[in-house]
Amino acid sequence: MAPGQAVLSVASVNVIGVAQDELFPGDALFSAEPAFPPANADIGPPPERTGSNAAAEPQADPASSPLAVRMRPRSLDEVVGQQHLLREGAPLRRLVEGAAPASVLLYGPPGTGKTTLANLVSIATGRRFVAMSALSAGVKEVRGVIEEARRRRQYNAENTVLFIDEVHRFSKTQQDALLGAVEDRTVLLVAATTENPSFSVVSPLLSRSLVLQLRPLTDEDITQLIERALTDERGLAGELTLTGDARAHLVRLAGGDARRALTALEAAADAASATEAKTIDLAIVESTVDKAAVRYDRDGDQHYDVISAFIKSIRGSDVDAALHYLARMIEAGEDPRFLARRLVVHASEDIGMADPTALQSAVAAAHAVQFIGMPEGRLALAQATIHLATAPKSNAVITGIDAALADVRAGLAGTVPPHLRDGHYAGAKKLGNAQGYRYPHNVPEGVLAQQYPPDELVGRDYYEPTQRGAERTLAERVPKLRRTIRGQN
Repeated sequence: MAPGQAVLSVASVNVIGVAQDELFPGDALFSAEPAFPPANADIGPPPERTGSNAAAEPQADPASSPLAVRMRPRSLDEVVGQQHLLREGAPLRRLVEGAAPASVLLYGPPGTGKTTLANLVSIATGRRFVAMSALSAGVKEVRGVIEEARRRRQYNAENTVLFIDEVHRFSKTQQDALLGAVEDRTVLLVAATTENPSFSVVSPLLSRSLVLQLRPLTDEDITQLIERALTDERGLAGELTLTGDARAHLVRLAGGDARRALTALEAAADAASATEAKTIDLAIVESTVDKAAVRYDRDGDQHYDVISAFIKSIRGSDVDAALHYLARMIEAGEDPRFLARRLVVHASEDIGMADPTALQSAVAAAHAVQFIGMPEGRLALAQATIHLATAPKSNAVITGIDAALADVRAGLAGTVPPHLRDGHYAGAKKLGNAQGYRYPHNVPEGVLAQQYPPDELVGRDYYEPTQRGAERTLAERVPKLRRTIRGQN
């Protein structure tokens, strides 16, 4: 293996020579050569690089690599999204182009390009690239990498980019072990985290690093990545086409995550190829990506037949049938805790805000069964059953939360509006958090016009109260609240 192309490892640490132009594939670690050479070994100078993206000829990822790995950008021009950080003169662009190197903390959700940008920094600056996983590396491994970087810098004038994924999982001691090397630039640290570094990274390391927040990719960004993967030689090389509704579904499922989009596309492509189809349609995407409903084969099983009849009798307000099925299960020796759990569930599912005290009764029955046991526990179960069966019914709770979950699972989960974000930590104001928030208690009505949901969900209604029981009052109040909050009065 030629110098500069060596792949080295020590424990959980992976070292990729500067001539290696493949992008580090996140959690897929490269295999290892023998351990680090001794301190007095002639490890040779780093290969020369010129220009912002000059590098040795990139080696193609194996065809067996995941599509998301094969399609990682290999130059700044291929990066999609994060234009607020990559525009001309922006700090991250200057860093990737090799100017004014500084340690950075890349903070953002999964699939937004943190690992890719770290690799581009090493390529642009002509530095050796070392990748560590905070999930498995300890203080010993961190110090080993720093010591090796110091030797290479001293004897070969070779600098090192240290990439740490999931840095928020490092303990305070592990993070402190980085401080000296970051301070004297023994390593150029590029750390990635999905959690706010103001909470998860120690202050001394924060003060020595540039914190850059990455945003979820837009639908247009995801669409561009999908189209590139369909046609690029590294991807599907034009062998398959994608219908419009299938593409739209993939974009929704991605939720701003490039890796998720490409993984879903690859699964659909595999399914299409298995049937020799040349077009990926919506049915193929749904069959390979959507989570199928769990089904149970319980035909003839009295346990499930009777509990089903019990639940449906409560829902149908037939108190006598509900007590009958309860008695049958108690007599058969059914676990009373199981019965109590079902009552708690259906207090919210079938009654909800039509009688908010139903949930209290069901929870109290569950506690009573746990506290006193059987046979006396049957009284609490019977009381809760009678309460639930005779209560006014509403399924507005379950339909409301399920509608909200359906939107989230379909990718409608935008970023929290800046004025609603937490502002109680150092650096929050700089990020624009909690600026412009209006405090409802400052107005006599206690309700004022203000945007609360993400932009994508403004105007979406989930809870629809019925005209039954206590919800009759809510059916009048909720629309008034919505009009005031949305500024429609």
